[in-house]
Amino acid sequence: MSQSAAVTFDHFLLEKDVDVPMRDGARLKADVFRPKDGGKVPAILNMGPYQKDKLWTPPPNLEEKPNPWMNWEAVNPEWWVPQGYAAVRVDSRGSGKSPGQYEPWSRAEAVDFHDAIEWAAAQPWCNGNVGLTGISYFAINQWFAANQQPPSLKAIIPWEGFADIYRDALYHGGILCIFMTNWFTAHLIHHTLGRASQIHPDTWQKNTLHFWLNNNLDSGAFSGSQAQWDKITVPFLSVGNWTGFGLHLRGNTEAFMRSQSPHKKLRMQNGTHVHPFYSAEGRQDQIRFFDYWLKGVKNGVMDEPPVKLAIRHGNDKVEWRFENEWPLARTQWTKLYFDLAQSSVTDVPLSGTLVKSNPAKTGECTYAATGLGSMGSTSAASAQVMGGGIKPGMGVALVTPPMADDMEVTGPLAANLWVSSSSEDMDLFLTLRHFDADGNEIMETGQQGTPVPVAKGWLRVSHRELDPELSLPYRPYHKHKRRLFLKPGEIVQVQVEIWPTSMVFKKGHRLRLDVQPRDGVGSQSYMHYHADYNTGTNTIYSGGNKESYLLLPVIPAKR
Repeated sequence: MSQSAAVTFDHFLLEKDVDVPMRDGARLKADVFRPKDGGKVPAILNMGPYQKDKLWTPPPNLEEKPNPWMNWEAVNPEWWVPQGYAAVRVDSRGSGKSPGQYEPWSRAEAVDFHDAIEWAAAQPWCNGNVGLTGISYFAINQWFAANQQPPSLKAIIPWEGFADIYRDALYHGGILCIFMTNWFTAHLIHHTLGRASQIHPDTWQKNTLHFWLNNNLDSGAFSGSQAQWDKITVPFLSVGNWTGFGLHLRGNTEAFMRSQSPHKKLRMQNGTHVHPFYSAEGRQDQIRFFDYWLKGVKNGVMDEPPVKLAIRHGNDKVEWRFENEWPLARTQWTKLYFDLAQSSVTDVPLSGTLVKSNPAKTGECTYAATGLGSMGSTSAASAQVMGGGIKPGMGVALVTPPMADDMEVTGPLAANLWVSSSSEDMDLFLTLRHFDADGNEIMETGQQGTPVPVAKGWLRVSHRELDPELSLPYRPYHKHKRRLFLKPGEIVQVQVEIWPTSMVFKKGHRLRLDVQPRDGVGSQSYMHYHADYNTGTNTIYSGGNKESYLLLPVIPAKR
């Protein structure tokens, strides 16, 4: 086995560029940070394409301070190793210093991760127990490694990580999210023009973009990049972020709802992508979970309520609360019906109201879907949010009266709509917004550090077919197996999944639902590509036998 000798630093021993053998004979490269006393400790692994040797300089307000070993979204060895853990960073096949061809979030990568886990468990410095933690990429592939059920994997902490590449990341409601194509292009460039190319210049030859775009239905091509919930039996702490709509949030709540693990916990937080992970409070939740499962420490962590929620009160104010289940058993599922009978044709955007009972009188609202035409670049998507969001006049805004009392909304959401279009298809972009008594919008610090509204949901109407076995009233589950194109003027009923949220709307505040033909406010980080058939006009209906409504998880105060 080829590797450099261990070098001693203040907090650990470091072995650089260790060979990690794979079952097919390939050898990936890893760095191993471990205690200096020579004892056996659990291993915490990260595997991904972010280059183990690439230094990350964190923002100045991060609780963990810069050091020469910080690596993007991975654990900080200066803190973890003195706590009695080894930190192992592995460059995925075809990335960083590891040879081969890179295939992101694939079954092949999951098999490599399985082999790396078993390799680490067999090392003389390891006690045989391996855990996984890390943000984003280092969270996502934990689900797919867990699909493989490696025997030495004892616990995982997927910290803001999608679990279904089709529904959570690539195609929101069937609509392509260009964050993913931009992400791949950026790292392709790093590996073909950056320092990594000096070691392995031809590792990103697989046409991942073509694979992603060519498989725009859930045909089974992505099965290696989708959590198989019946196989995920390892203990886990699933950590989601209310502001992570557009990438990770859905995966973390789906995991807690659907996995077969008998030992699972859910933590839902607020704010940026990195700050909670490196906070003292966030690290405490991680290490208590790992101490229990990897060291056998009887610290009572599994005797505590399994769900920990940051209940939001607006403007980044949160109150942590423990619960026993998800969704909450005491949820009062509340329908707010669309009333378009009195919609204003002069408001910008067009306006309607959200009311407590279905209006007897039917109404409708027609708006333009045209705007992108046949633009040939991603500027077609970028242009959608220039100038603060949707262009004036696009879509319809439905607003509640001022709240008579404080109202907490915590849980998954959905919308039922009756719609038609003059085109063969129709995109629905739903944005839940929060306004104070003076009409000022209340925003939160988003996952990427930019202001975001309360929640979002999406659906391309040709993807409206539901999976009856997996759909729930509050979480419709779409098959995405075929496209049911519209006939001009054909009225159809659709259910839209809105990703889970938490917000307390204070007395006098208003809730607003925007229904639009393209990305709205707060979409800067996760915009979508709109195909050129989104033209002409779209219509939404309400009242009578066209019950369109927003389904809210209203939580009564604990007595």
